[in-house]
Amino acid sequence: MSWPAYIKGFRSYLQLERSLSGNSVSAYEHDIEKFFQYLQYKNLQVAPGNIQLSDLQGFVKWINELGMSARSQARILSGIKSFYKYLLLENIVKDDPTELLEGPKLGRKLPDFLSVEEINQIIAAIDLSKPEGERNKAMLETLYSSGLRVSELVGLRKSNLYPEISLVRITGKGNKERLVPIGSVALKQIHRYETSYRMHLKIKPGNEDYLFLNRRGAKLTREMVFTIIKELVMIAGINKSISPHTFRHSFATHLIEGGADLRAVQEMLGHESITTTEIYTHLDRDYLRSAILQFHPRS
Repeated sequence: MSWPAYIKGFRSYLQLERSLSGNSVSAYEHDIEKFFQYLQYKNLQVAPGNIQLSDLQGFVKWINELGMSARSQARILSGIKSFYKYLLLENIVKDDPTELLEGPKLGRKLPDFLSVEEINQIIAAIDLSKPEGERNKAMLETLYSSGLRVSELVGLRKSNLYPEISLVRITGKGNKERLVPIGSVALKQIHRYETSYRMHLKIKPGNEDYLFLNRRGAKLTREMVFTIIKELVMIAGINKSISPHTFRHSFATHLIEGGADLRAVQEMLGHESITTTEIYTHLDRDYLRSAILQFHPRS
């Protein structure tokens, strides 16, 4: 079999077995194609099963010389490692040449997060005299209450809200579902939005079950949510780089600062790996100092 045939099989595996989104599948496919391009560039007629660690190290050196950032290099190598896991699973190869492959060292970038006061400031900046004001407030309360991704927020359906038990069913990455708690403040604001704004809209066919709609009765876009938040941050006078993800980040940070178990936060965020959740443990120095003074036996 040729490299393109192996790549095609890998794509089917990602789509059918791992249920990844189209964008994720394309990214993985691009990573393997980049490695294949390198082999062609070096005139190396090598099948996947005959690739050596030295070939992969040469590829790492090559993409580094192309000027790729460390983060881009790490992402490509992650794709290649996943490709070889697939080949092992299918018994196409006997050994994994990526096992000892080291990628570039990455500094962990910590995005901005908001204090409870800053979240209140942003929500207070919403003009409730405008028809869409109640909707915007319901959106931000939901983002912060349940730690949703922006894609999960705009895809949220009315039929997946269970206000009687304070839970919401979320369809996350890879079409994986999870149940997430939602607070009473968010639920009250959603009810207010539905009765004062949403029920008066002429809803476009096919959009009836989506919770958050624009003035034309269609599902909100991710870009619209970004724009709404950007404008509110400006009005609130907060000098930080804020996006919908900042509310998710703040949700997790505040839970962990309050003593929530890391595994519980992992489940609520829909992270496959606990290491992904650990980025939210960047507690400020005052919090760390007080924790040490309170709990350390030598303090």
